[in-house]
Amino acid sequence: MSVDMNSQGSDSNEEDYDPNCEEEEEDEDPGDIEDYYDGVANDVEQQGADAFDPEEYQFTCLTYKESESTLNEHMASLAATLKVSHAVAKLVLVSFHWQISEILERHKSNAAQLLVEARVQPTSSKHAMVHSSHHCAVCMQFVRKENLLSLACQHQFCRSCWEQHCTVLVKDGVGVGVSCMAQDCLLRTPEDFVFPLLPSEELKDKYRRYLFRDYVESHYQLQLCPGADCPMVIQVQEPKARRVQCNRCNEVFCFKCRQMYHAPTDCATIRKWLTKCADDSETANYISAHTKDCPKCNICIEKNGGCNHMVIFLLFSADFCWMCLGDWKTHGSEYYECSRYKENPDIVNQSQQAQAREALKKYLFYFERWENHNKSLQLEAQTYQRIQEKIQERVMNNLGTWIDWQYLQNAAKLLAKCRYTLQYTYPYAYYMESGPRKKLFEYQQAQLEAEIENLSWKVERADSYDRGDLENQMHIAEQRRRTLLKDFHDT
Repeated sequence: MSVDMNSQGSDSNEEDYDPNCEEEEEDEDPGDIEDYYDGVANDVEQQGADAFDPEEYQFTCLTYKESESTLNEHMASLAATLKVSHAVAKLVLVSFHWQISEILERHKSNAAQLLVEARVQPTSSKHAMVHSSHHCAVCMQFVRKENLLSLACQHQFCRSCWEQHCTVLVKDGVGVGVSCMAQDCLLRTPEDFVFPLLPSEELKDKYRRYLFRDYVESHYQLQLCPGADCPMVIQVQEPKARRVQCNRCNEVFCFKCRQMYHAPTDCATIRKWLTKCADDSETANYISAHTKDCPKCNICIEKNGGCNHMVIFLLFSADFCWMCLGDWKTHGSEYYECSRYKENPDIVNQSQQAQAREALKKYLFYFERWENHNKSLQLEAQTYQRIQEKIQERVMNNLGTWIDWQYLQNAAKLLAKCRYTLQYTYPYAYYMESGPRKKLFEYQQAQLEAEIENLSWKVERADSYDRGDLENQMHIAEQRRRTLLKDFHDT
């Protein structure tokens, strides 16, 4: 990669559960590489064991009607088995995350206790303590018996107080969480109890949306798409922290936590890392300038592409690594020392101030590499656009068909796919405890980084390499990525 020489551094979708919604065309962001997981498999696949993809994950995208039908089917079946109303069956399912086999086992061993644990029936002792009265326990007014309403707990309140209670909670976005008004009573109100108490159709529609949201979020096999105003639901057989993509809005996310996909880092760790990055953003603010001094002449330089192999041709020549500023030739083809943080073994015996400085130094080491690969992804997206334009130009000039040049686009897609994984190896390494397993991880991480830089170099200079050479490098990079994920991605 060449560099620019500068004298200075450079500066819930809860409202959209509409069963009649229609799909809309989404505008593509020209700065992104769309669907870089698609269309490159044939260029990198091998036969046998090497063909295993640790990210392979089966999922289905359901519309509002399809997911509602799935939920209702489970509910009707369970209601018949438990001999309860449909509304009560839904609350039981929510309490046990729609794990029907577990519910049936509990029902078989102790049917009464099942309903108590689902918060739809009180314990026998609490039920016995309730005394009949014609006074509302909230407004303390004398009320005719037919205007007193209660759940299975027999805590009686007047209809007016119930209406106010339900109206306020639904306006606040509560669905299945509407519960009894009595102090220390945790019984949930079935939906067929709440609906007649809501004063308007608008409020009833909101309640339906909130119920649907809660039903889906409590289901261990379902997730709402986090895309803006997207009503789709993702269904899987086995819930894992895996990559899923909505077929309506194209949102890509982790099924388990509904955040950006983050393999090999697990959900809890990526939350900690992103929180730390946000908290320490000012401390690491100088990194965001993305400028460094050339190790040979000290001129301020700025990277203009994704590759970390820097080459300068001016009054001198320099060939070095953007991350550590070391001679590129010393990196070798297999192991990058600059991707491994060297711990100070004696730091535990030093002062608190020294330990704090060492902790900051370690964080900045990993943060800079995390941020650098994020920057490289953005720059390589621009390379991808240039490749598309070049292919289009060649096709228009009758220099081959689109299929003849498709491998160039696939190479750029695969590069983005591999670098995205590499970016998320740094939070993983930051929180990983020292030991043999971390050494193995750092070795595989370094191998992946080396092959990604080789691929990035060749993609940016695609005209200088023949198709076979480029596709061979694609294969090597993808196999390094799969090997790392197979050994370290949470299964």
